[in-house]
Amino acid sequence: MKWDKYTIKTITEAEDIISAVLGDIGVEGIQIEDKVPLSQEDKEKMYIDILPVLPEDDGIAFISFFLENGKDNSEMLSEVRNELDQLRNFMDIGEGTIDESVTEDIDWINNWKEYFKPFSVDNIYIKPTWEKITDDANGKEIIEIDPGTAFGTGKHETTQLCIRLLRKYIDGRMKILDVGCGSGILSIVALKEGAEYVDGVDVDENAVQVSFDNAKINGLREGQYNFAVGNLITEETLQKEYCKEKYDIVVANILADIIIPLAPVIPSCLKKDGIFISSGIIYTKEEEVSEALKVNGFKIIEVKSQGDWRAIAARK
Repeated sequence: MKWDKYTIKTITEAEDIISAVLGDIGVEGIQIEDKVPLSQEDKEKMYIDILPVLPEDDGIAFISFFLENGKDNSEMLSEVRNELDQLRNFMDIGEGTIDESVTEDIDWINNWKEYFKPFSVDNIYIKPTWEKITDDANGKEIIEIDPGTAFGTGKHETTQLCIRLLRKYIDGRMKILDVGCGSGILSIVALKEGAEYVDGVDVDENAVQVSFDNAKINGLREGQYNFAVGNLITEETLQKEYCKEKYDIVVANILADIIIPLAPVIPSCLKKDGIFISSGIIYTKEEEVSEALKVNGFKIIEVKSQGDWRAIAARK
């Protein structure tokens, strides 16, 4: 489906007020582009799986909104212009010009792919399915990933930390539980590193399907893995299935605020001396997560760092 795209050139200080005004007059969705670095608060709230390198912040921002192509959008556009003129009376909004173009849904879904290129984590070479294998793959274990709309290209620091810890602690034919499996990348790594079997769970139905698809892309044998939809923290049926002290390793690359309530559940999933690898922990939350693990019977055996992120390996 095609859409008429209208892009307002403004300044970062005016982003919030212009966005609010657009919402007030009936614009249902907007896109904001600027060069402002992520704040510490932003980093604590979310992952950015593939982060383009931005030039120095110049204070310029672009706010885009989308209206159905083929309809007469002149009335809405006139109202937006009138509102911008009103804002100019009491604040600086920069140029406040509106550029018009046409876009399609597929642009929004796939444009991120230009940033996902092959890369390596130790002896593992990770590539998107749509890219060719490069010479950097020589002698390495190749994993192909198409994350779709699920989280998990492998490029985020938290995922790389998990990969390194999995490689360290997988020893022989272990059973692994991947909580928040996303694209299935950690499950695939675990099996490639010699694990016997992997279960994965995720609250997102799409992520579960993507995990199945990626397992097949990488030639993994059916019967080596299974993925299911659900919330291990709140769903008793899921706990009855997975919390039978049958896993050698549980890995959870999520966020600190989810790992903390997950901590009381994980011991019942692990065998004696089993290892819980948790990541997605911004450095300001490390102490809080460590304390939650200790309270629930874990001994911290290792903390790995990459950038602002931490991963913790703890033994039951």
